[in-house]
Amino acid sequence: MAYIKQIFDKNFLEYASYVIKDRAIPDLEDGLKPVQRRIMHSLFQMDETDSGKLHKVANIVGHCMKYHPHGDASIGEALVVLANKDYFIEKQGNFGNIFTGDEASAPRYIECRVTAFAKTIFYNPKLTDYVSSYDGRNKEPVLFPAKAPVPLIIGAEGIAVGMSTKILPHNFIEVLEAEKLFLGGKKFTLYPDFPTAGLVDVSNYDNGNGKVLVRAKLDTSDSKRIVIRELPFGSTTESLIASIEAAAKSGRLKIQSIDDFTTENVEIEIKLARGVYSEETVRALYAWTDCEKSIACNLLLIKDGIPCVMNTGEVIKHHAEQLLNVLIRELELEKKELNEKLHLRTLERIFIEEKIYKLIEKESTAAAVQNAVLNGFSGFLKQIGSREISSEDIEHLLRIPIRRISLYDINRARTEMEEIKARIKEINAHLKNSVAYAVSFIDTLIDSIKQNEEFNNGVRRTKICSFEKIDVKEVIKDKKDLELKYDSATGYAGTAVQGKVICEVSALDRILVVRRNGTYFVNDLQEKIFVGEKAWWIGVADKEALSKTIFTVIYREKENGLAFIKRCFIESWIINKEYSLVPEDSEPVLISVLQKFSFMAHYVPKPRLKVLQEEFKAHNFSIKGTKAAGVRISSKQVKKIEIIKKQ
Repeated sequence: MAYIKQIFDKNFLEYASYVIKDRAIPDLEDGLKPVQRRIMHSLFQMDETDSGKLHKVANIVGHCMKYHPHGDASIGEALVVLANKDYFIEKQGNFGNIFTGDEASAPRYIECRVTAFAKTIFYNPKLTDYVSSYDGRNKEPVLFPAKAPVPLIIGAEGIAVGMSTKILPHNFIEVLEAEKLFLGGKKFTLYPDFPTAGLVDVSNYDNGNGKVLVRAKLDTSDSKRIVIRELPFGSTTESLIASIEAAAKSGRLKIQSIDDFTTENVEIEIKLARGVYSEETVRALYAWTDCEKSIACNLLLIKDGIPCVMNTGEVIKHHAEQLLNVLIRELELEKKELNEKLHLRTLERIFIEEKIYKLIEKESTAAAVQNAVLNGFSGFLKQIGSREISSEDIEHLLRIPIRRISLYDINRARTEMEEIKARIKEINAHLKNSVAYAVSFIDTLIDSIKQNEEFNNGVRRTKICSFEKIDVKEVIKDKKDLELKYDSATGYAGTAVQGKVICEVSALDRILVVRRNGTYFVNDLQEKIFVGEKAWWIGVADKEALSKTIFTVIYREKENGLAFIKRCFIESWIINKEYSLVPEDSEPVLISVLQKFSFMAHYVPKPRLKVLQEEFKAHNFSIKGTKAAGVRISSKQVKKIEIIKKQ
């Protein structure tokens, strides 16, 4: 058993670690989950191969399966979700609708390609570390050297083993501006911005954690109708309409009709019932439907291979430092390549201008040729610089074709070398002031976003407001507009039952039912619920009212027929839990809520029994708890009990 437990623990930990790191939680470095990273890698490869052409999503999915060992369905779904973020994938065809919740067309019908913006943010193979894919046949990136805080921009949601993440999306420009403020040593504050727009209250938003309250944007300019123009984050027109219809069906809203005219923009029209106006309906919509929702946030990311709960400030700090590091590495790499290019151009110029290539005409061996070229440069070492001439350099010179030598343009070569030197000088200036260079890079990104209509020109979609969560009790306070009915023949009670009207209730009320067998329970008001035939009492479970309502219970023991009386209050309960007012092996003979009354006890006739009935006053008996035993009325067997006088 110990061995089995050890194996189980080891395998479970490995599985949990795999799900957390390789499936559900995005990485801090590039803000992508593994499947998203593999999709982007496939798009980059296909873009290089086919020079930026659009590709069928089915082909992209097939290409990505070389790296992702979990089937085509997960790849296709992840690609559609990532494409609908708009920033990194250019779409063509029906990729679904984030407003209506409609699904995308089949992968064979839709096309996409990587955007130039995604290349700017992610793509640099020379700085990217690669590992072997799951089957060892290909190489895939460990992480992209991202130049923007992608996890805050696109958001993320995932459930792993024992942990989950819920990162809300933020406005791209606001995130980049926050990076600039950090690089300048200034404070910043970030708030969510949703693609569905709507309203958001960030009072309880704690830098990526905590919670936010989101609302739909309602147009109430017409008093007899309400038009929903923007959706709360996490809702679709379908789910929102369903919640409104459910509220109307339960009587919490009074509407005449609801129509969805959503196309590119959200437009849900709610026509109100006669005598109902938009002002009073708005609060009910926020209280009872998905027009208002509370969203809990948890900014969990993989940092250095370990899941870590962070905040927006820490993410901005990390990515600002990462941006500096990536830009410096890019500049140093470019500088190294330019120095190499300048070195070769210098050698080429001297090799051709000084006619060093003629020195090899009399040589017969490869070694002699190399020595002749090397000796030919001996008088020009100052022009070449500190770097020595390698054998690879000589091979490069020897591969120059005669046609290029004869057409060599000295002036053009010198101009190219001056341009290279100027760029190297510019790079050195950037390296000396890397922060200013990073800020200028961010400004370039901001300008490109502002000029891109696909990105909504960087304009904030969601309006930040301050509003209190609607208290449903306040909305329906004193609003008794439903009828609680009971059909004693079928045993059903509720608002949709055809039977006797018990009382008027509100949608938030709970009902107390005392059954025929003396048991009682409390449940939420429903359209139809079985409570049993010929129930003793049905009413609203209002603790304040019940604290003044005395239940008088007269019950008879089944074994000997002796009768007992108990008077009590029903003041506490657990919803949908059954309680009993009478002891076990007893049956109720009478249950009443009259405060004062007299009742007649009829006894079972027996020899020598002269008194066959006796009158009692119920209010003369003391009040006890619901679990207390009753007081015996008489030592005679009771046949029946009847109320004879009400006071």
